Amino acid sequence: MSATIEQTDTTRAGGRHVVLAILALSVGGFAIGTTEFVTMGLLPQIADGVEASIPKAGHLISAYAVGVVVGAPLLALFGAKLPRKGLLLVLAGWLLVGNGLSALSAHYGMLMFARFFAGLPHGAYFGVASLVAASLVPAERKGRAVSQVMLGLAIANIVGVPAATWLGQNLGWRSAYWAVSVIAALTLVLVWRFVPHVAADPDASSRRELQAFRRPQVWLTVVTGAVGFGGMFAVYSYIAPIVTQVGGLSDSAVPVFLLVFGLGMTTGTWVGGIGADWSVFRSLVLAIVGTLALMLIFFATARTGWPAIVVLYLIAVATSVVAVNLQLRLMSVAGEAQTVGAALNHAALNLANALGAWLGGLVIAAGLGYNAPALVGAGLSVLGLVALGISGNLHVRTTRRERDLSGV
Repeated sequence: MSATIEQTDTTRAGGRHVVLAILALSVGGFAIGTTEFVTMGLLPQIADGVEASIPKAGHLISAYAVGVVVGAPLLALFGAKLPRKGLLLVLAGWLLVGNGLSALSAHYGMLMFARFFAGLPHGAYFGVASLVAASLVPAERKGRAVSQVMLGLAIANIVGVPAATWLGQNLGWRSAYWAVSVIAALTLVLVWRFVPHVAADPDASSRRELQAFRRPQVWLTVVTGAVGFGGMFAVYSYIAPIVTQVGGLSDSAVPVFLLVFGLGMTTGTWVGGIGADWSVFRSLVLAIVGTLALMLIFFATARTGWPAIVVLYLIAVATSVVAVNLQLRLMSVAGEAQTVGAALNHAALNLANALGAWLGGLVIAAGLGYNAPALVGAGLSVLGLVALGISGNLHVRTTRRERDLSGV
């Protein structure tokens, strides 16, 4: 019944309104992408501002990631009965407040709490926004609709993060978080104005949403994301020393590599949507296999300096295809627990963030060099393929069993 209501409400909107609605949702993704990564670019300034060492200030990044992991399932769980547009407005408002608190933080402890608080709506926003975007278009275009929402996060790495970093360097680190608050306020206005009403599911409940955690396919998909995507963070977290100490380039080359990585994310997010409309599972397999090969190539070519930037671009493309298709697979395998299932993708990706950066740091600390995280990335890709293979095998066996029971 709920699906019928949802489709009836959304299909009243014309094509132009659908474009504006998805644009509004992607602006929220832009705000989230900016606040997630800008702390990395302003770490020295933030450390000075709250009188902390740079390693200690680095825990602020972890606090945000923990907020995402905790908030994604919890907020989706408790917001399941809310109309999706209303829930999006709450989450955008939460993002505004969290970044405002970050900007107002007077000391390290307050900023630590503010970054955790700002991370809480991240996964739930992307999950709900993906469900809304998918409901606005025909079934054969769902992949592209979801990828366009996630495009906001990718574009943030090209425009939002560099701009906010520049702002923070020139007007003080607090101005970067104020800028994100302004974008969150814009998201509120755009979602309120352009996203059509989607009626609440009368059958939704926390108990039903919890059923997602009883589905082996949900866990296998989360593991695929947390492990298979971790390779990207193993390399990305240490890209500055890889570029300068392994590639022999100057510090001025690092922003160029980061810009190209952001361009790769944008390309991959778009390609991922097209691939999803073809086949979500096959797109995941091809993208993770591609990531594995590219990590090995990057390990071999990082010493060449500028030529390695092409490989880094392709790594960003492949891993972004993974991210888009993981989102859609979780929406598919979660059954009726759609809200929690859709939100779990970004919890998985932030677990990947923590895992990849930690393992990359371990091999560097072991004296294997700044190039070693690429091998960590290759190994994590193999493990991601194993988890995906188990998931595919389980699907085949379950389908065969259901066919046998039906007598077909």
